[in-house]
Amino acid sequence: MTGSPKTSPTEPPSEHLARTDIDAILEARHPDPFSVLGLHETEGGYVARCLLPGAEAVVAETLSGREIGTLAQLDAAGVFAGPVSVRKQQPIRYRARNAGGEWTVIDPYSFGPVLGPMDDYYIREGSHLRLFDRMGAHPISLEGVDGFHFAVWAPNARRVSVVGDFNQWDGRRHPMRLRGDTGIWEIFLPGVTAGQAYKYEIVGAEGVLLPLKADPFARRSQLRPDNASITAGPIEQDWEDAAHLAHWASVDARRQPISIYEVHAASWRRREDGGLLSWDELADRLIPYCVEMGFTHIEFLPISEYPYDPSWGYQTTGLYAPTARFGEPEGFARFVNGCHKAGLGVILDWVPAHFPTDEHGLSFFDGTALYEHEDPRQGFHPDWNTAIYNFGRLEVLTFLLNNALYWAEKFHIDGLRVDAVASMLYLDYSRNDGEWVPNEYGGNENLEAVRFLQSLNTHAYAAHPGILTIAEESTSWPKVSHPVHAGGLGFGFKWNMGFMHDTLQYLSRDPAHRKFHHNDMTFGLLYAFTENFVLALSHDEVVHGKGSLIAKMAGDDWQKFANLRAYYGFMWGYPGKKLLFMGQEFAQWQEWSEARALDWNLLGYPQHEGMRRLIRDLNGTYRVKPALHARDCESDGFEWLIADDRDNSVFAWLRKAPGEKPIAVITNFTPVYRENYGIPLPAEGRWREILNTDAEIYGGSGKGNGGAVRAVAGQGGRISAAITLPPLATLLLELDA
Repeated sequence: MTGSPKTSPTEPPSEHLARTDIDAILEARHPDPFSVLGLHETEGGYVARCLLPGAEAVVAETLSGREIGTLAQLDAAGVFAGPVSVRKQQPIRYRARNAGGEWTVIDPYSFGPVLGPMDDYYIREGSHLRLFDRMGAHPISLEGVDGFHFAVWAPNARRVSVVGDFNQWDGRRHPMRLRGDTGIWEIFLPGVTAGQAYKYEIVGAEGVLLPLKADPFARRSQLRPDNASITAGPIEQDWEDAAHLAHWASVDARRQPISIYEVHAASWRRREDGGLLSWDELADRLIPYCVEMGFTHIEFLPISEYPYDPSWGYQTTGLYAPTARFGEPEGFARFVNGCHKAGLGVILDWVPAHFPTDEHGLSFFDGTALYEHEDPRQGFHPDWNTAIYNFGRLEVLTFLLNNALYWAEKFHIDGLRVDAVASMLYLDYSRNDGEWVPNEYGGNENLEAVRFLQSLNTHAYAAHPGILTIAEESTSWPKVSHPVHAGGLGFGFKWNMGFMHDTLQYLSRDPAHRKFHHNDMTFGLLYAFTENFVLALSHDEVVHGKGSLIAKMAGDDWQKFANLRAYYGFMWGYPGKKLLFMGQEFAQWQEWSEARALDWNLLGYPQHEGMRRLIRDLNGTYRVKPALHARDCESDGFEWLIADDRDNSVFAWLRKAPGEKPIAVITNFTPVYRENYGIPLPAEGRWREILNTDAEIYGGSGKGNGGAVRAVAGQGGRISAAITLPPLATLLLELDA
C-alpha cells in the first residue's frame, strides 16, 4: 500500500464497516477503498469485505476453492463483510449468488501494489524511461492470478476508477489506489483479458465527476467515432530486421542517400468500396511500390490514434496507440518488419507541439491543467484551437520522451519527424503583444521546450543510434540539427522550408520573368550547409487551396510538365536529402484530399507515367551515385559552375564526393532550346549524360547530347564543354574517366 493515504474510520476495523464507510463506497467517494475492502487483519483474525452489486449471498474462498467464510450483507446494494479462516494475507475470491445464478469474483482489493519504490523514485526524478511498461494497462500474473494492471497519473483527483466492459462501466466497483508520492493511481484487476474496452472515471479536485477519460498510455484504441481504450498484450512480432537496424546504426546518415515518400495512409489507395486499407493490405501494395520507385524511406502523416479524419492525424489523442483505422497494432509491426526486410525505413510524423481538447483526451485530465499550462497565454494554441504541453513539468516531459522511445523500441521505427517545432520554440508564436508570457530573462524563447527537444534527441540517439530525428522548423533558429553538446537542439535533420518556398515561387512565374527573380534559386546556397537539410515538397504544399505541384507550374500543359520535370531534376541534384508527398511523383492534377484515394488512373496517360518514371530514375541515380548524396550536408560536396546567368535562367553546379566521379547538374528554366551553350567543367574528357529530364521516356521532347559531351581546355587552360540545353530541362553529366 505504498503511498496510499490513511483514513481514520469512525469504528475499529472489523467485519462490519462504519455507515460512513459504506455510504462512501456505495457513492464511489471513499478516499482509500483499499483500507476497507479486501482482506484485513483484525485483533480477532482476518475479515473480508467487498462490494458486489446484485449479489444476495457471498461466500469467501481461497484461490484454490477452499471455503473460508460466509459474509454478511451489510447493505442491500451489495456490501458484504465477515470473518474468514486464513492465517496470512493472501488473494481471495468470492462465490456470489442471487436468484439468477452463481458466479465467482477474485477480489482485486486483496492484492498489494504493483508499482514499487524505485518506480516512485525515477518518476519523481523525471528519469523513468520505461514508463510505457509500467503505466497504462498491462497483462501480468500477480501471485498466480492473471489479469491487467492499470496505472494512470492524476495527482489532483479525489477518486479514479477503472470502468469498462468487465465491470458494466460502474465507477463504484474498481476505485484505484493512490500512490501519494507520485500522484499515480493503480489497481490490478484479475480476470481482465486483452481486447476489452476501458476508460478512467475521475472525480476532480473540486469533487466534480469529469467526462470519462481514455488512457494516456493506451496501446490500442477503439475505432472512431468510439474512443475508449482497449486492453492489449505485448506486441507479438517475430522481427527479421537485425541487418537493417545494424546498418543504420553503423553509418553517418548525413552521408547516406535518403529519399522519403511522404504518405497519408488513409488516402494513398482505397478498397474498391472506398474503405481504408489494412496495414497488411498497405504492405502488399505500398512496400513494393516504394521499392520499385527507389525511395529509401516511407514517412507517414501521424498514425497515433486521432478522432477526426480531416485533421490528418495531427490532432492526436492517443500517442501510444496506432490508430484503429488500419487494424490492430500488430498489423503496423508487421508493416514495419516488411519494410525493413525490403530495405525501406519508416518515419513517423510525431506531434508534441499541441494536443486537441476533446473531452476524452488529455485536456484538464484530472480536473486541472495537468498536461497543459493553466494560463491560456501559455497553454492554448491560437492557430489550431488546441492545448499546449507544459514542457516544464517533469511528468509531461517524461510522458513525451517515453512516447518517442516507445515507437522506436516496440515498433522499430527508423525516425521521427517532429511537427511544428517553431510553434514550440517561440512563446509569442502566432500571438500579439500581451498574449504571451516572456521567459525568465524577458525573451520570447521557450526555454522549457528547448530543454525538452534537447532531451528528446539526446535520449533517442543514445537508445537507438540508427534513428533519424527530423525537425519541421520554419524559422532561422540556429543549430537545429547540431549536437546538444555544441549548443544545438540535437536533431539529425531539418526540413528546408526556404528552399521549398523560394523555388516554388520561382517556378510559378512565367519563364520570361524568371530572370528578374534569379536569386530565388541561388539564395538557398548561402545557408545550404548551416543545417543538415531535407528538401521537402510535403503535403502542406498541396492543400488548403494551394493546388497540386503540377498546377503551380507556369505555362500551358506541356510547359507545366516540363517545368515540373526540370524542377525535380534540379531538386535531386541539389544538396540535401529528398522528400516528396504521394501523388506528386506522377503529377496529380487535383489538390490532395484526405477523403479520397490518389488519382491512380492518371498513370494511363504518357505524361503522368513519364513523370513517375523520372522520379524512379532520379531516385535510382541519386542512390547509386555517391557524388549526389555523400556530401549532401557539407560544403565540399558542392561547387558552382554557373550561378549568374540570369538572362538565360540557367543554373549549373558540380556535386562531388571523395574518391568519386563528379557530376555536373545543369538546368535550363526557360522553354528556349539552346545549342553550343558553354559549361565550365573541372576536368577534360568525356562527360556522360546520365539523366535528362527532357527524354522522351519521361514525356519530354527528346532533345539532348547524344549520350555524352566532351570537355576540352581552351584559351588560358579553362576547361569547358559546348552542350545542348533542352527546353525546361535538367541534365546530369558524369565524368566518364
